[in-house]
Amino acid sequence: MDVQIALDTVWVLLAGMLVFFMNLGFALVESGFARAKNTVNIISKNFIVFAVSTIAFLAIGWGLMYGDGNALIGLKGLFMVGGADNSPATGEAYQGVYSALGWAGVPLMAKFFFQLVFAGTAATIVSGAVAERIKYVSFIVFSFLLVAFVYPIVGHWIWGGGWLAELGFWDFAGSTVVHSVGAWAALAGVLVLGPRLGKFGKDGKAHALPGHNMTSAMTGALILWLGWFGFNPGSTMAAEPVSISHIIVTTNLAAAAGALVATAVAWKVLGKPDIGMTINGMLGGLVGVTASCAFVSMGSALVIGTIAGCIVVFGVLLLDKLKLDDPVGALAVHGMGGIFGTLAVGLFAQDKFAPGTTGNGLFFGGGFGLLGAQATGVVAVGAFVFAVSMIAWMIIKATMGLRVTEEEELEGLDIGEHGNRAYPDFVQTETVA
Repeated sequence: MDVQIALDTVWVLLAGMLVFFMNLGFALVESGFARAKNTVNIISKNFIVFAVSTIAFLAIGWGLMYGDGNALIGLKGLFMVGGADNSPATGEAYQGVYSALGWAGVPLMAKFFFQLVFAGTAATIVSGAVAERIKYVSFIVFSFLLVAFVYPIVGHWIWGGGWLAELGFWDFAGSTVVHSVGAWAALAGVLVLGPRLGKFGKDGKAHALPGHNMTSAMTGALILWLGWFGFNPGSTMAAEPVSISHIIVTTNLAAAAGALVATAVAWKVLGKPDIGMTINGMLGGLVGVTASCAFVSMGSALVIGTIAGCIVVFGVLLLDKLKLDDPVGALAVHGMGGIFGTLAVGLFAQDKFAPGTTGNGLFFGGGFGLLGAQATGVVAVGAFVFAVSMIAWMIIKATMGLRVTEEEELEGLDIGEHGNRAYPDFVQTETVA
């Protein structure tokens, strides 16, 4: 076996494992930001969602996303049927089933696993935004639909050789494919579900429903920060020293800038350095640089993280004004951050970092062409994912119900949905003001 292929494969699998580990990060952040009475429900959702995603992506999503087909959808490779391993590692003849992945030399199963963990991440994003009032089984059904159909169709447009790729749209590691898709799906769910009981008073003002464990949230945030060092540089699908080193540095710089700026802005606007804003600012910086991490300089990464940190703080405040109840700030982090991150490619990309790919963005003399392609992708993906997700949520609501009863919500979903508590020695009751 070629040594380079072996090294590439180990790198891709290790990066995929880091992305898989992000499931724990999301579980800890989300449960920490939520109330104690819903902890079992939240960790259960974050645990089972990857199992659901695995089956959905294997059976349907993988073929729709990467199977050869047309500009809109993949038509081959459903149920992983057909298609030889096209890597030099096996020497088998390439059969033209997964042409969009032909550029990567690692074995087909390594490609599948790495793409699977990305699909699971998109579904996990939804969990936080609809937390503390959604039925467990309804979330499972929606997660399956998202990973089986919605996510892979968008993925085909961009990473599977579809129409957005042909247009010149670039998303290196998923600001749109993963984060915006998860956020648009979550927004539809938030609108159909409505806010948690007690979140908004009769006067329309938002009431704080504080999370119960900031230690958990901070631990989860650090796990996500670590996981992103697989998420972004792993998307090279090769152990190419210069590229992965550059991407890790730009990724980290954006995260640091996002955390610091969000802390400063929250301190100014809210009067205190809110730890929740610090965490979400860091995540916003990561989401913001995910599309451009391979195409921008260190200085640009700092600027991207700075802007993303500001977007997250004001985005969270805007959601409250719009009466959109998102317990963890996923819509601001992954939605607004994902949109900005996608557009950032059109603003900050420099051809010298990845020659022959994006070309230069607007701020480096490239004109509006790349930015226009990025904006087209933002609008198209947003419209498609939101519309299809809204239909899915409405069908689930009409057939099996979407929201737990008022009594279950007040008592906590841990008891109503799961029959146990995360903290049985610390029981408290709650009423709506």
